[in-house]
Amino acid sequence: MNRLRGRLAIALLCALCMVNVGRAKGKPSVAGTDSDYIAALAAGNEFLHAWQIQDRAAGVILLTDSTKHRTSEEKIEELLAPGVGISQSYEIGRGRRLRAGAYSFPVTLFVIGTGKSAKPIRPRYSQIVVVKTGRDDWAIDKLP
Repeated sequence: MNRLRGRLAIALLCALCMVNVGRAKGKPSVAGTDSDYIAALAAGNEFLHAWQIQDRAAGVILLTDSTKHRTSEEKIEELLAPGVGISQSYEIGRGRRLRAGAYSFPVTLFVIGTGKSAKPIRPRYSQIVVVKTGRDDWAIDKLP
């Protein structure tokens, strides 16, 4: 009888462990994802898309005034409009909240020349900081 109780206890313990493991492997937690996070991520993606297609005007509109003041016009031009014969792409990672109305996103930038001299350049790892500038407005406060 004691053996049977021991086996039952072990079986019950194993079953409970399996239930907890099953829950842990479920869908990932999205705790901390709110409307501000989603809006900041959208602004980050919009800016990086402007960078990718070399749309200087669309990129500059998404910069905070302080970013425009502390970054030279040449650097902004070099970042957002590097010239013909360049193909660019990016990856944006899971962001983190810095404070209310500010998020940091890790980014990886990929650049390659096109045509005969297609020469890949090492990926550049950086981050962007997106801040809330108005009721529903978000802008890039730190360039990659």
